[in-house]
Amino acid sequence: MNTPTIPRIKICGLSRVEDIEAVNTFRPDYCGFVVNVPRSARNVTDEQLAALTGRLDPGIVAVGVFVDEPITHIERLVRDSHIRVVQLHGHEAAAYVKHLRNRIPDVPVWQAFVVHDLDDVRRAYASDADMVLLDAGRGVGQSFDWHMLSACDRPFALAGGLDPGNARAAAATGAVMLDVSSGVETAGVKDPAKIKDFITQVRTMEE
Repeated sequence: MNTPTIPRIKICGLSRVEDIEAVNTFRPDYCGFVVNVPRSARNVTDEQLAALTGRLDPGIVAVGVFVDEPITHIERLVRDSHIRVVQLHGHEAAAYVKHLRNRIPDVPVWQAFVVHDLDDVRRAYASDADMVLLDAGRGVGQSFDWHMLSACDRPFALAGGLDPGNARAAAATGAVMLDVSSGVETAGVKDPAKIKDFITQVRTMEE
């Protein structure tokens, strides 16, 4: 039996200096920052983004998470705030994705899709983004039926309802990246112990 490939790990929704200190210690592959989304409890402003990414270990890739954001604003933040990947989490159409990729050709663009049924997985499969992220919902802390993942015949990231308790099962789905946010929080803030546990669960799969 082949050992599943160990996926990369993204800790999303960082908003405090303490969060940066935790990830610098436990070293996921990526960290996500929810930018200019006031309805999100994890929202950061442009100024907060610059301050936080400036403290991030350069070996960890900063991902800007945007919801229907003007492309010119994303361009500026990529230039000014150490953002090395752009993740789209709104209703961005194919033309938007193409235009954005043309404007920031050296920066990968990921696109998230909320999965309710197989049609949503097929929409993700057809995306022109560099990678797709299959999610149960925007920050709802619940998972979807992972059996549907077999319909996505391209590399994908998995999000929604992930936590240290199901990290290994999530890694076994074939996802190339696991994206966790509320599952490594306690009382609404990032918990260093849970971050460490999640990363350990995934990276010790071969043991």
